[in-house]
Amino acid sequence: MNHPAFYDEVPGIVLYDPLAAFLGATDDGLLRYGYFDAVRLAGHSCPTVAAAYWSTRKALLALYGDETPVRGDIRVEFGQTRESGVTGVIANVVSMLTGAMAEDGFKGLGGNFDRRKHLFFSAHLPGEMRFTRIDMGGSFTVSVDLRHVPVPPLLPELMANCMAGSASVADAAEFRRLWQRRVRSILLEHGDDPAVFIVAPG
Repeated sequence: MNHPAFYDEVPGIVLYDPLAAFLGATDDGLLRYGYFDAVRLAGHSCPTVAAAYWSTRKALLALYGDETPVRGDIRVEFGQTRESGVTGVIANVVSMLTGAMAEDGFKGLGGNFDRRKHLFFSAHLPGEMRFTRIDMGGSFTVSVDLRHVPVPPLLPELMANCMAGSASVADAAEFRRLWQRRVRSILLEHGDDPAVFIVAPG
């Protein structure tokens, strides 16, 4: 499948899913996700999808360190409502990666593997999202400030022309290139920038 090469440069996320192990979805219960999985879920690659993927990766590293994160054993809370701004898009990516779901999620088997009541909105938080290990109770909040990731100067004008249908074929191609260049910058150049991805206990 054709996609920008940098997608494959973005570090992946490996989680152990006890439900996957129980049902034989994988031999060892390990699920491997990459940035392209988030793109396929959302249907596009943009700063929001990139930030959602990377925020989750940062939170899992903070929560588990060298341990393998356990999918389905993570509680996620958002400070905004699901309908607010791009919160719903972010939540979909976070849910895919962590297994956290709201009331409409998987009900479990025989009292096990219940994924409901792990995803919440409109919570009072010191950051945008809070990730909590259900087994141990440790929590980290994550906020994202993309203002520190430069926007290519021509991008706004090119985007406006594309949306208005007045862009040339060359301009449309350049818009797409610059758009994905910023996404790449978020993930590969600013992924460890504490001014962009703010991770804190609690």
